Parts: sequence; C-alpha cells; structure tokens
Amino acid sequence: MPRPRGKGPGEVKTLERGLGVLEVLSELGEAGLSPLAERTGLSKSTLYRLLQTLARRGFVEEEGGVYRVGPRAFAVGQAYPRKNLLEAVRPEMEALAQATGESVNLAVLAGMEALYLDQAEGTKLVRLFTAPGSRAPLHATGVGKVLLAFRGVPEGLPLTPYTPHTLTSPEALEHELAGVRRQGYALDNEEKELGVRCVAAPVFGPGGEVVGAISLSAPASRLSLEEAHRLAPRVVEAAWRASLRLGFTGPV
Repeated sequence: MPRPRGKGPGEVKTLERGLGVLEVLSELGEAGLSPLAERTGLSKSTLYRLLQTLARRGFVEEEGGVYRVGPRAFAVGQAYPRKNLLEAVRPEMEALAQATGESVNLAVLAGMEALYLDQAEGTKLVRLFTAPGSRAPLHATGVGKVLLAFRGVPEGLPLTPYTPHTLTSPEALEHELAGVRRQGYALDNEEKELGVRCVAAPVFGPGGEVVGAISLSAPASRLSLEEAHRLAPRVVEAAWRASLRLGFTGPV
C-alpha cells in the first residue's frame, strides 16, 4: 500500500507564511495589502496569493481591499482543548438573561476590535440580538471598554465617532477607562448606536488575566442610566461566577 506523501519544503514554507499572515491580521484587526506586506516581509504578489487562498477557505475576509480574520479561523480557534470559555460562561449568561429578561453577550479581544462569541437571548418582547462572530469597536462598547481597561489600549486604536456620545479623544477615553477599573464595570451609553445601552464586566482567567467580558444590553428606553448602574452589580457577579468556573481564585 502506498504511504501518504508528506508535504515538501515548499508547501511547509507556504503554510508557515499563511499562519504568519493570520497572526499579523489578528494583531492589527484589519489592514490593507501594503501594511500587511510591510509587517510580514512578504512581497505584495506572494501576500495576495496567500490572502486569496485563505479567503477561499474562510480564514480571511476582504472588503474594499481591507483584510481581516474570517469566521473559519474563529471556528477553528474554538476547538482549542482548554477549559472552554463558552462552556464556563454560558450558564451564568443564561441565568442573568433569565433573571433580568435582557440579552447577555460574551466578547473577547480580537486585534483592535471586540469579537462576540455568544449570546443568551432575553425573554422580553423587544430585545437586542448580536450575532456570534460579529465585531464591535473597543472604544464605543461596554465589552470593548472593559477589555481596554484591563488589557491596555493598542497603539493606533481608531476612535471613530458613531454617535454624538462616542468618546473620540484619547484623554476622554483614558478617563473613562480609569473609572471602569475603579468601579469594575463599563457602560455603553448609546455610544455605538443610538437607542442602545449596555453594562459590561470582566471575566478573569486562572492567572487573573481578563480573558473576556460579558454585557447586558437593552433598548435605552428601557435601560436608563440609573437602571444600568443598578443592574451593574448583577452583571459583575455573573462575570465573577464565570471566572470561578474558569479557575480564577482572586477576590470578589
């Protein structure tokens, strides 16, 4: 019986280059061909061929000449054999959604964006839906501000204005993040989308590092600022319980 043919040196090198491109994209969040070529050290022609191959397999997405990590990479990443973040957080998300009637989301850091991994839908007639795999700006969302506050602000983070409430200056953002670290939770006060408000809290891993954030979101007409602050301790408690499930042993 013929033995399976191993990959030749050229095929292995191509695979290494493709993985390197994915690593750079995960750090940058999104980038055009020229910045990617500069960061990877690859020629534009070689890089373009790699990106087209990755895009055909769903590992990369392209829009208007701008590339980002695709949904297939996200799906493969979830197969990593650790105590699963989704498995640990999901019960607390469901309990919080059931207790409050509002939708609860889980997000992680993905380059210069927040990547939503899961949602426990609320029970109220009018509720918000966030598709797993969708992305959001770090500076204009509750989960994003939690990740920035505890993971640090990436150099060159764009502070794009989305609504009149969006924080668009580094000074205003840093002041906000200091408050997040002090109180242990973040608010999105209609900063990404008018009519939407949310409160978010960090999820800690075994070593005390912030591995994600959960948020409770609702129409602003129902979730006033006062109500968001009132519900914040429940969100913080749900995130802390999820952290314990992951092996976190720090203080409440």
